[in-house]
Amino acid sequence: MPFIPHTEADVAAMLAACGVSRIEELFDEIPAELRSDSLDGIPEGRDELAVSRLLHARAEADARPLCFAGAGAYEHHIPAAVWEITTRGEYYSAYTPYQAEASQGTLQLLYEFQTMMAELTAMEVANASLYDGATALAEAVLMAVRANRKSKGKRILLPRTVHPRYREVVEAIVRHQGITLELLDYDASGGHVDPAALPAGPGDVTALVIPQPNYFGNLEDADALTDWAHAHGALVIGVVNPTAMAVVTPPGEWGADGADIACGEGQPLGVPLASGGPYFGFMCCTQKIVRQMPGRIIGATEDLEGRRGYVLTLQAREQHIRRSKATSNICTNQGLMTTAATLYMAVMGPAGLQRVAGQCHANTRALLRRLTAIDGVEALFDRPRFHEAVLRLPRPAAEVLDALAERGILGGVDLSRDYPELGHALLVCATETRGEADLDAYAAALAEVLR
Repeated sequence: MPFIPHTEADVAAMLAACGVSRIEELFDEIPAELRSDSLDGIPEGRDELAVSRLLHARAEADARPLCFAGAGAYEHHIPAAVWEITTRGEYYSAYTPYQAEASQGTLQLLYEFQTMMAELTAMEVANASLYDGATALAEAVLMAVRANRKSKGKRILLPRTVHPRYREVVEAIVRHQGITLELLDYDASGGHVDPAALPAGPGDVTALVIPQPNYFGNLEDADALTDWAHAHGALVIGVVNPTAMAVVTPPGEWGADGADIACGEGQPLGVPLASGGPYFGFMCCTQKIVRQMPGRIIGATEDLEGRRGYVLTLQAREQHIRRSKATSNICTNQGLMTTAATLYMAVMGPAGLQRVAGQCHANTRALLRRLTAIDGVEALFDRPRFHEAVLRLPRPAAEVLDALAERGILGGVDLSRDYPELGHALLVCATETRGEADLDAYAAALAEVLR
């Protein structure tokens, strides 16, 4: 953090103004048994040179393994201009835009972000981001319950093909609000929700969640599922990968009427793999239910002199206006990540996003050809897929992944915890960052490990 040059005299003056003699007295309301006298696990302070040497040594020890793991966090190429601009002081230090007159630059950027996300998903409205993809889905479920006033059951159909961690977060957030999450199983051969297997008379359903692509990387039959939901009075929540939306039918065009809500994780749009975060969620919806959407919405207007200006609109839905009646009390603007995503989409453009998505798909197909040529390795599911796929191995996936890690390869994600019925199953991913030599290296290492 920045250096703050408080002298002993400055500190004494501040303590005197507070009416105490020691800093510890400011915390005297904390019970003694809850206080920690020392931090035994933290070493003594070192000088700058020693700290720099230590951090360089640790960075070199981490190495740079080849990554074939996805499962919601993806390694994409990020043009240098994206973070060069994002980390400029005016963006890097910008605060939440509560005061429109003092935040025109931030508001304009968020307005551009909303415009791009609405176009990418073919939806009518987008908000200015949420915490992450998992909480965005939870917010979408709460939004659907508020918006679908014809439904009284608060019953959400949630496929098992939705990311398992997303399902856990949704369950944690909505379980005490009278909302029922009903899991839909997947087709054993296709790894997707079969529309023909859905009940003809499902009763009172509030919303159906449709992942696209799903956790296995497979494409769901979004058109048929959307039409089924709408025919039974349910809203449709699409959980989408934004990169895939450049080449796959976006949620606003699913079925006859399109999805009602679209959400997901924005990390693929210019945010690096940074030890798990920070990421950001996005949410879009149709105009007719926009008043139920959580998070900020930026609008454009004109002042009295005809100049364009940007404002926070529909603020009555927000916690800083009417906290007890807000649509959400956890919504946020992950501003820095949203800035990076806006710049990423602007730099790439529609054609660039399509090329990225196309190369991801091509690399996954090429990876599968190499890996399934190895004895004992087979691809599960026969559905069209995007940039992930499920393999079945002749040995436990955890053992194989450990052996691959010793060879400098992050080989994928073990599915045995969440989908034990699949056996020794491994989820692999290949984005545009992988070249032919990388694919060959993975195939050779896996063959060696299995031998």
